[in-house]
Amino acid sequence: MMFFILLFLIILLVEKTNFIFDPIFKTIGAVAIPFIGAGILYYLSKPLMHLFERIKINRIISIFLVYIVLALIIFFFFMYIVPIAQRQFSNLIGNIPKMVDWAQDLISYWQSNQTIIPDEVNSAINDFMNNLQSYVENVINYIFGFIGQLISFVTALVLIPLFLFFMLKDGDKFVPFITQIFNKKKAANIRALMGKIDDTLTSFIQGQLIVSFCVGVLLFIGYWIIDLNYSLTLALFGMLMNVIPFIGPFIAVVPALIVGAFQAPIMLVLVALIMLVAQQIESNFISPNVMGRALSLHPLTVITVILAAGSIAGFIGILFAVPFYAVIKTIIVHFYETYVDSKKNKDDALI
Repeated sequence: MMFFILLFLIILLVEKTNFIFDPIFKTIGAVAIPFIGAGILYYLSKPLMHLFERIKINRIISIFLVYIVLALIIFFFFMYIVPIAQRQFSNLIGNIPKMVDWAQDLISYWQSNQTIIPDEVNSAINDFMNNLQSYVENVINYIFGFIGQLISFVTALVLIPLFLFFMLKDGDKFVPFITQIFNKKKAANIRALMGKIDDTLTSFIQGQLIVSFCVGVLLFIGYWIIDLNYSLTLALFGMLMNVIPFIGPFIAVVPALIVGAFQAPIMLVLVALIMLVAQQIESNFISPNVMGRALSLHPLTVITVILAAGSIAGFIGILFAVPFYAVIKTIIVHFYETYVDSKKNKDDALI
């Protein structure tokens, strides 16, 4: 009871002194994007830097080689993939009015040939159809609003190369710097905790992005084989959504199903089959070999965490909910194991 009283008092104190914390939160928010972006790139590029170091290349030169590799990847992506995806996306936006008309005709035909539909359902369908164009326009405006936010987000990315450089250069010095003020026993405990957190983040970031890339490639191959319209754009969307564990694949297949239904009814079955095959390959072959069971998170827990984070922080919360929860779980498990071990040692000493 005392714990909860203190917790509520702390929350009340923070609320009453918000004028003090608000500038701090704004400062943290200003550096959060480049810090998180550099952190993701750090975990992706760290193995490459260590590979260069293993062949006796100086660390600074290794970092510049990593930058060259990243620059080449970005160059080829924007040179060969982005123009095609942009053209397909523009065509998709241009065909939305035709798709809306097709959906209206289909539902009208279905309504005219049904005699057992309740009046309430017919009324709801009619309201939806009358406002369908405005719904689509709202979705498009949301997309372009998101693009506007993305542009402002990109402006913060200029700091990422600077952050990444110092992370790669001095990342190994962080733990010794933290532990130097503690005695040997506590320092060893903190090093073990930092090692576990590092392993958790490495498993998730490297694993999830590699898995998403593989799923995107599988989707593109499948969509290309069945000649689905906008195959590259839909595959890139599927790759992006697959970063979200468990829920992402269900979100990814929706636009492909809509496009497939507009193209030909049989495409609904083919798109669903391709997504099913891609997910089976990912869950049975790719994920076990890339990520293993390092995170040990129950699917129901992951879904609950994602939904809660999405309601609190939107899409950003959905993206970072699982690694954040995994880190918190790693810290709690570590301190619990430390407590159990210390208690066991005390009991052994008494015996």
